[in-house]
Amino acid sequence: MNIDNTYLSKEKFDELTAELEHLKTVRRREIAEQLEYARSLGDLSENAEYEEARNLQAATEDRIRVVEESLAHARIIEHTKGNTISLGSHVTIQNQANKEDRTYEIVGSAEANMQEHKISHLSPLGSALMDKKKGDVFTFETPKGTQKYKIVAVK
Repeated sequence: MNIDNTYLSKEKFDELTAELEHLKTVRRREIAEQLEYARSLGDLSENAEYEEARNLQAATEDRIRVVEESLAHARIIEHTKGNTISLGSHVTIQNQANKEDRTYEIVGSAEANMQEHKISHLSPLGSALMDKKKGDVFTFETPKGTQKYKIVAVK
């Protein structure tokens, strides 16, 4: 994983912290119990339960490593209220061709999720929005070609 800063909202940071605690305590214990049971079944070379538990253990340990690294390099997004778009901003933009409005939250790449209307500050649209203000008109490259948008609200 990249050692650069990971930008996270306070909510996402807390969610990852809780996940890490769960993985280290509850999940590790569950896997240890599965391994113990699988060992009790006998020959480990042909023991599917043992192999499955070992794979689950490896995946869990990998996830622990990834979450720990993310948290170690995390920077909490502290959105400053104002007119300039930055990480944490909620932005409403209007397509100038069809006058359709869309609202997005600008987040770090670890939290980007189009279904939740959260876009990364590093995405093409996110980077086009950064440091713009309400009323600004900008162009943005899409698969359908260049689109013109106007920023109608910044929160």
